[in-house]
Amino acid sequence: MRKCTILIIAVFMLLGQVYAQKKQDHQAQAMEKISPKEFTTFKVSKNVTMYKVTFKNQYKLDVVGHLFIPNDLDLNAKHAAIIIGHPMGAVKEQSADVYASNMADRGFVTLSIDLSFWGESAGEPRNAVLPDMYAEDFSAAVDFLGTRTFVDRSNIGSIGVCGSGSFVISAAKIDPRMKAIATVSMYDMGSANRNALNHSQTLEQRKKIIAEAAAQRYTEFTDGETKYTGGTTHQLDENTNPIQREFYDFYRTPRGEYTPIGGSPKTTTHPTLSSNTKFNNFYPFNDIETISPRPLLFITGDKAHSKEFSEDAYKRAAEPKELYYVSNAGHVDLYDNIELIPFDKLEAFFKKYLK
Repeated sequence: MRKCTILIIAVFMLLGQVYAQKKQDHQAQAMEKISPKEFTTFKVSKNVTMYKVTFKNQYKLDVVGHLFIPNDLDLNAKHAAIIIGHPMGAVKEQSADVYASNMADRGFVTLSIDLSFWGESAGEPRNAVLPDMYAEDFSAAVDFLGTRTFVDRSNIGSIGVCGSGSFVISAAKIDPRMKAIATVSMYDMGSANRNALNHSQTLEQRKKIIAEAAAQRYTEFTDGETKYTGGTTHQLDENTNPIQREFYDFYRTPRGEYTPIGGSPKTTTHPTLSSNTKFNNFYPFNDIETISPRPLLFITGDKAHSKEFSEDAYKRAAEPKELYYVSNAGHVDLYDNIELIPFDKLEAFFKKYLK
């Protein structure tokens, strides 16, 4: 009997050691050190190390991100971390990495992610619209960070840039593990598609777009050509409106242009026509007040064409909340202009609310 008991104890000890080793191996394999020198759309301080990471969301799709860790960080201790999401139609190598690298240089563990169907993350068809899945990706990023030995899972925050501002709010409403949420140049992708800017789109115009997208489903169901919509124009002319020119200056010039491996410059920024109508059922600001008492920071340029969305969200949200205007800044200015992006404000916000 005694020998049997000793044997059982030994087996459990061995299983425990195997589990611990597997956990360590999983964490090591999940982080691949990479050089930022191959990227031109953002810069990484010599005080920060960059890693490529891959993890599963709840629907078993691979989410790929860039993890930035300050070199002087004690990896035997636990630290606050911040997740950053890219604008709708973009990828992490653009503005999300600008924010992630700069906030890491200020002492935070940061993780920029590609949303599902975009960039290096999984999901078919490519460039598909599924806002609930985008929100899920933020929660999956919390799963990943919260299981790193050097991250304090009770102190994880998030930043959503442009469209990701609405996705991270959608996520935070049902994921209280996000302890502090900031948005920058936020687009409410639901309202933007239902109503257009300044509610300039009529119901009849919306119905026409919906009908075109529905008809396109027949084409794709029978293996016809995929069509794309929205996004950034590929050339300018005398009729190009100022907002499109603003996006063109970022997405179609060396300043911010980036085509993921396996992608095509012809389709970058463009969602599929047949899926884009999913945004018509997306209402991220409904129940936004339930995020309280977790803090919300809405950052927008005082000249941004999109500031209506930050103002609307601020009006609906409960305390603690803040609406912060960046002087002389347009919408896209806050994608990558580090002279205008209020990093001091973001640092102060997260240091106050992430202990």
